[in-house]
Amino acid sequence: MEENGKTISPLSILPSLLIFGTAGLILYLETNFLIPYLVSISGTETVIWWFIVAAFGMFIPLLVVAAWILYEEGWLYKPGMWQDRLRFRKMSCSDWLWGIGGILAIGILSYPIMMLIETLAGSVDHQPPFMQFEPLGLRRYWILLVWLPYWIFNIMGEEILWRGVVLPRQEISFGNYAWLIHGFGWGLFHIAFGWQLLITLIPVLFVQSYIVQKRKNSWIGVLIHAGINGPSFIAISLGYI
Repeated sequence: MEENGKTISPLSILPSLLIFGTAGLILYLETNFLIPYLVSISGTETVIWWFIVAAFGMFIPLLVVAAWILYEEGWLYKPGMWQDRLRFRKMSCSDWLWGIGGILAIGILSYPIMMLIETLAGSVDHQPPFMQFEPLGLRRYWILLVWLPYWIFNIMGEEILWRGVVLPRQEISFGNYAWLIHGFGWGLFHIAFGWQLLITLIPVLFVQSYIVQKRKNSWIGVLIHAGINGPSFIAISLGYI
């Protein structure tokens, strides 16, 4: 498909699985091998290395991949790239309502899933091993300062590539059902998080994908992703979860 003289190519099932799966495999190797090695030779808390490795080894590279794809399409740094190609458009009142409603829906749907996992497994791991740490005391609040830039790279790296670059191309291939393929692929990306969290993430994976596709506004993805990810981490950091 061409828009404003620039190409937007379809993304079929195999390339979709390849891009999500490759990123998921890299994240798995980083969390299961690189981070434990760095912890063993440094003695630094695991979560600190997660912030560093994830930011520089995954989320910044996602931005690089997004830029490369946009360059190949002829969109990089061209007029309309942000609004028309990546669909980061001004949020309307309806967009805000859909985004906030999405956060509420995800919370409502996630609760019974967590209760079911707790019934079957005895407990729910709210954080994967590479992100677990003791609740922060006054002397450890500095960790939140390390977390903040990581969080920004996390949200924007994923939303620019997954929702901004990949999802519109999947819509060309799969039409109204693109969000299903997209949500499944996004789940592959999170495979390193373990089965409990992966099942718990099902509402996020598919509700967010559906809403962003329906509203054609990537800022809604940022709102939902940040609105769930950020407060959850802070609640865990302070020992509330």
